[in-house]
Amino acid sequence: MSRRTLTAGLAAGLAVATTLTVTTVPVHAARQPSVKFPSAKFPLGVPAVPTRTMTSVAQGIELYDVKAGRSTDGYTVTVLMPSGRDYGMRPTAEAKLAEVEATGEVGSLQTVVRPSVADAPAQEVYMVRVGLWKFEEKAKADETAKKLKDAGLKVKVDYLGDDGLKTTGPWNVKVMMIDPRAFRGSYAASLGSSVAKRETVSEMAKAGKALAAVNGGFFNIHTAKELRGEPLGASVVAGKLLSEAVPGRSAVVLKGRTVRVTELKTIVTAIAQEGEKLPVNGVNRAALTDELVLYTEEYGAKTPADGGTDVLLDPNGKVVGVRVSGAEVARGTRVLHGSGVAADWLNAHALEGSTVKVDTRLVDLRKGKTLKLTPDLHVIAGGVGLVRNGKTRITAKRDGHDSLNMILRRHPRTLLGTTRNGTLVLAAIDGRQPGVTVGASFIEAAQFMRWLGARDAINLDGGGSTAMVANGKVVNRPSDGSERPVGDALLVLPK
Repeated sequence: MSRRTLTAGLAAGLAVATTLTVTTVPVHAARQPSVKFPSAKFPLGVPAVPTRTMTSVAQGIELYDVKAGRSTDGYTVTVLMPSGRDYGMRPTAEAKLAEVEATGEVGSLQTVVRPSVADAPAQEVYMVRVGLWKFEEKAKADETAKKLKDAGLKVKVDYLGDDGLKTTGPWNVKVMMIDPRAFRGSYAASLGSSVAKRETVSEMAKAGKALAAVNGGFFNIHTAKELRGEPLGASVVAGKLLSEAVPGRSAVVLKGRTVRVTELKTIVTAIAQEGEKLPVNGVNRAALTDELVLYTEEYGAKTPADGGTDVLLDPNGKVVGVRVSGAEVARGTRVLHGSGVAADWLNAHALEGSTVKVDTRLVDLRKGKTLKLTPDLHVIAGGVGLVRNGKTRITAKRDGHDSLNMILRRHPRTLLGTTRNGTLVLAAIDGRQPGVTVGASFIEAAQFMRWLGARDAINLDGGGSTAMVANGKVVNRPSDGSERPVGDALLVLPK
């Protein structure tokens, strides 16, 4: 294989023959679609009109099954760098290429440009790859990978459709459009039975009697196993803050049947009876040394057994108990937990029988206003902003996802957007299914949402978490083969 240079770009290739079909819907729902689906050609791969099938989920809710492109990608073997990544800087990659050639195999050094986004410049990195085989020749790629492993190299077999570079697809996407002029229900966030526990989207949809649902934001896979339902960012359910914001991270604000994409910050403060104040560092998550963390009855786990102090508060802020930490949060109470200097503050200012007010503020950074925590307010933390005011604006670095793997590589994606007239657009782009559907990069996800008419759009959690439920059934094909338990979900409710 000769040396090649691969640069980031959106796909171009073989023309795709497509058709347009519309399913028959029940008599009570038979009507013209209330939301206009784009008539323009599919924005990814070779421009062509996609195949789409529409069904009615409920009044004002249309579900589209969209298919485009065809499989022309094959397989290669990628050599891992000393860091464990599949890419590195040029000197490292050249040294690894020399190791490949010492085995008698012919490798190639590939230049990959991670494209620039709104808050991060482009980055040039290098990959070492061996061989190129057609889709049906994967066994040959596996054979070469084994030879290289036997020679002491760490390698993996890669499907080229996952790269995020040139491809012809295919793409399988479920798109749900909800017209505020016809829809008479509302939107809500769900964390399932507790903050700490993970549950599937269909479980949360069933419990909430939802018409439809999608998975929500990212959850913390780097904490203790029993706490991994914790959202990574702001979470508000029925006006109650259940997880603090990552300042400036993109989020979805739901109120009644209105939806808005924005950036948030939270300010939570403990105020003792005599007026002494201490910032609350977190809500319903594992505590670090010297932190003050608030736990609500929705937490679903014990407070940290770190030798710190737990102060039990009733609904009015009265201190009804002080204990060594490491116990459940009783129904109808909240717990302020402190370790180190935070425990010292609690021991000095939160005596039993006194009051401690927990002042909670949720600030909309786009509007510069504090949001009222009313029972109809719900918030889901997104992963990455994609579109703002109709233009691509990918805030990968600010939102903690500025790696090549997240920006350029294709993965299953759950996307949310709002149009100029207030229509909510939800999309589940399936991926990681070679020959069936390739997923999308952040760049492609933004293009896709703009094609659907989104003025503002956000990337929710994706990968194996991507799931869309309609009328009690999972309508997409999760890449794990079945639904993955997740941290939270967006529910579409009948009222």
